[in-house]
Amino acid sequence: MTETRTERDSMGELTVPKNALYAAQTQRAVHNFPVSGRRMPEAFIRSLVKAKTAAAKANGELEQIPSDMAKAISDAADKLLASEDLMQHFPVDVYQTGSGTSSNMNANEVLATLATELYKDSVSANDHINCGQSSNDIIPSTIHISAAIELNEQLLPALEYLVQTTREKAKSVDQYVKTGRTHLMDAMPMRMSQSLNSWATQIEQNTLHLRQLQPSLQSLAQGGTAVGTGINAHPEFAAKFSKILSDDTGIAFTPADNFFSHIGSQDIAVALSGQLKTTAVSLLKIANDLRWMNSGPLAGLGEIELEALQPGSSIMPGKVNPVIPEAAAMVAAQVIGNDTAITVAGQSGNFELNVMLPLVANNLLESIELLANVSRLLADKAIASFKVNEDKLSEALSRNPILVTALNPIIGYLKAAEIAKQAYKEGRPVIDVAAENTELSVDELSKLLDPAKLTQGGL
Repeated sequence: MTETRTERDSMGELTVPKNALYAAQTQRAVHNFPVSGRRMPEAFIRSLVKAKTAAAKANGELEQIPSDMAKAISDAADKLLASEDLMQHFPVDVYQTGSGTSSNMNANEVLATLATELYKDSVSANDHINCGQSSNDIIPSTIHISAAIELNEQLLPALEYLVQTTREKAKSVDQYVKTGRTHLMDAMPMRMSQSLNSWATQIEQNTLHLRQLQPSLQSLAQGGTAVGTGINAHPEFAAKFSKILSDDTGIAFTPADNFFSHIGSQDIAVALSGQLKTTAVSLLKIANDLRWMNSGPLAGLGEIELEALQPGSSIMPGKVNPVIPEAAAMVAAQVIGNDTAITVAGQSGNFELNVMLPLVANNLLESIELLANVSRLLADKAIASFKVNEDKLSEALSRNPILVTALNPIIGYLKAAEIAKQAYKEGRPVIDVAAENTELSVDELSKLLDPAKLTQGGL
């Protein structure tokens, strides 16, 4: 049996594992919420510990706690963040109290234990680690802090890498002309590079919109304490907290203009999630285009050949599937689902507090992580490495009756439609049918219907 020790909180005594750094309130949460077996994301926990560090330093400077105690708390936080077993000290389930109080007290208790060892005197989880704070402002702040860090360090660089890789691939395949498609039906020709540059622009637009959300995301509820009034916090605490945190992370955090809105609502997180959803939709579009272009190799479009990464079937030898685009599509579906949950959670701002904060934190960070990881995979193992099947492109182009669209200004829409229908019905190149049904010479038609020229627009 696991050895235990007895801890006490405001509700009485409780046994906890003997070597656990946490205490009674964390153990109560472990007992109360055996829901998913999933802990809060590590990025959230790390940001929470960094927030506690900034709070201790601010409180030390403002003489709310002794300066040497503040140093002990800061050193304890550094030790905790450097440990390889960080997450074993944070066992609280995602689906817990809606304010995230259990996670806040988990951090307070762990840091109190470590700081007490360093300080050589008692450091209180509530009175010292939580000084000038409430779960109601530290948890919304940590949602913003963790999302801002992950956005800045993980997702935005990954999206920029995807854009760069796609642009470079576009240059390398610019010479290839393919059949364009609308409604999944043959349309006017386009360059392979035009498809890829379209994808890159989609991702660039998503990156721009994410960056536009950064200033709002970097505004914090910290300093509002319980309901937004700032009760029990030093008047200068919010500003000092943000300054210290900014220096520590290299990200410009600021106190919110209105603490009430940042505590009572999660509108900024909802907006960020909405843009993550849009990014997921863009990735899904790109993934599906790749899957269609790769389809076959004989009975599909077969325009490109994606890198072969693993056997595609347990029963059909030689089969290879577009596994990376499929993974990207599943990520997109998950992010879209996460956004729906966050949207519902955002509606749960009852008066002065949103009460689905842990769910918002979990889903937001999961979406950021999934999108960052799969964007790099899509860049390296799908877009950068695919091969173009030039013969397949040329074969489809030569038989595409829609090329006759270029003759509209010369022979009119109705005449061009007759030629297209005949070419399709007889399975013949449109240039041959057009030569028989117009006064244009083969040389003239060759120039007018040159697929490469048709990718440039104009008359």
